[in-house]
Formats: sequence, structure tokens, C-alpha cells
Amino acid sequence: MRTNNNLYIWRTIASFLLVLFAMPLGHALMILMEKFMNEGAMHVAGFAMGFVGLILVIIGVFVKGDTRQTLWGLFGGLLFWTGWVEFLFLYYARRYGVQPEIENGVVVTKPEYLIMPASFGLWMMVMTMYIFSTKNGCDFITWIQKVVFRSRRKVIAAQPMTRHTSIVTFMELNMMLWGLYLLLMFCYDKRFLGDHHPVTFLVGVGCLIGSFFMLHRQLRLASWGANIRMAIATVIVFWTPVEILGRINFFKEFWVEPEKYAWQMLVILMAFILLGVYLWFKGKQRKRAEQ
Repeated sequence: MRTNNNLYIWRTIASFLLVLFAMPLGHALMILMEKFMNEGAMHVAGFAMGFVGLILVIIGVFVKGDTRQTLWGLFGGLLFWTGWVEFLFLYYARRYGVQPEIENGVVVTKPEYLIMPASFGLWMMVMTMYIFSTKNGCDFITWIQKVVFRSRRKVIAAQPMTRHTSIVTFMELNMMLWGLYLLLMFCYDKRFLGDHHPVTFLVGVGCLIGSFFMLHRQLRLASWGANIRMAIATVIVFWTPVEILGRINFFKEFWVEPEKYAWQMLVILMAFILLGVYLWFKGKQRKRAEQ
């Protein structure tokens, strides 16, 4: 819905909720697979999930329409992250006997997340490529380029990479999930800060405030595809304080016990599916209108 002030309220709400609902659903899927599948079957299923996600992203390169390409990249990226990132960390953590972090007899950090900070160098490697070799639409990377390169920015990052919307969405989702998880693991680590440290609290507040500024910008994006891609960034930043508050037991994270909160999870799942179908047909309608 477009207002007189060029605010695309419905597009923003629909895009935001689609990505937001994916967060607890992803957590719940992993937990259910851990609880109800034997270890061998779980790891095979996880690897297959990541492979399917990669195939979806590649298919998205060849479909027509910005919105549909974005959705292929989003859904493929979610499966890829869960299957080939989280489940592979889980596999190797279990294989080599990494112990969880336990406080007062309760697991506060699972083994797979304890070893994730070891991937910081790999994350920086990819970020270095983006910062020094690409001209793109990411405000964070653009800001770094302006600060670091200044007048030489156009020389260093002269042109964008070949742009496939599905790949752009896929990389945005995975790089942001990866980066924010690394930030959280650093904050939670008592050798650095700890989950009750004032800096951790400030990180949460900063991300919450930042997500509202991002949402304000998202409201002005008329294209469904661009709005969904902005929603990915907005939701992941917004989810950071949610994770921090859940960590300190400020509220009940019901998605970590999906078998006990089945109807809540089913409502979220149905809403996610309905929004996905709605946005898919919106993209199809736009494609027909452009023909």
C-alpha cells in the first residue's frame, strides 16, 4: 500500500514479517532434527538441506523477475545456512567432542556456536574482497569505502560485480548472519565481555535503534524485491537484541522448545508460507505486467 508520503507500508510489513518468521523457524527446525532424528540421519539430512539450498540459489540466477530472484536467493540461503553452516559446525563439534558452555547446570551456548568464532578470518577474507573490489548497495560497506579510500574510492572500487539478484540475496543473508553471530559470540565470551557486560547491552541497544533506522529506509523502497532484501538486513540486525535478551532470560524463547509450543510454531509456519506464496505471486504479476 502506497501512502501520500511515498511510504510503502504493506510492502515493508509483509517483507519484514516474512524474514522475521524465518528466524524462529530456522532455530526450531534444527532443534527438532536434533531431537527426533538419529545422529547419522540428521547429518545426512543437514548436508542434503544445504545442497538443496545451493541448487535453489543457482536456479534463481536464471529465473525472470527481481522479486522472484530475491525469493529464490532468500529461501535457498536459509537452507544453505542451516544445512551447510550450522549443521556442519554441529557435526564437527560432536565429532571432536567439543563441550557446551554450561552455567548453573544449564547449557547456555551449544558446542557448534563455541567453535564458530574460529571462522572470523574467513569472514574477514570475504569482507576484504567486498570492500576492496566491489561497488555495491550495502550502506555499511559503502561507508567503510568512503572512510578508508576517500578520494580514491572510485579507483579502488570502480564498478560493481556481475549482478545476479539471487546471488546478491544469498550472500547478503549469509554474510549478515555470519557477522552478527560472530559479534554475539564475542560479546558472550567471558574472556572478552560476557552476556551481562555493559558493552553487550550497548550492542543490543545499538542494533535495536539501528534496525528502526533501517526500517524507516525500507518504508521508502517501492520495489518488492528491494524491500525484501532490505528486510533481510533489518531483521538480522533487529534479531541481535532478541538473541541477547533471550540469553539473559528476559523472555521465554519458545522456539527453542518447539515441541512444547507446537501451535505457536504452526501459526508462524503458516504465516511464513502464506507470505512467501503471496510475494511469489506478486513477483509473477509484475513480470506479466512488464511483458
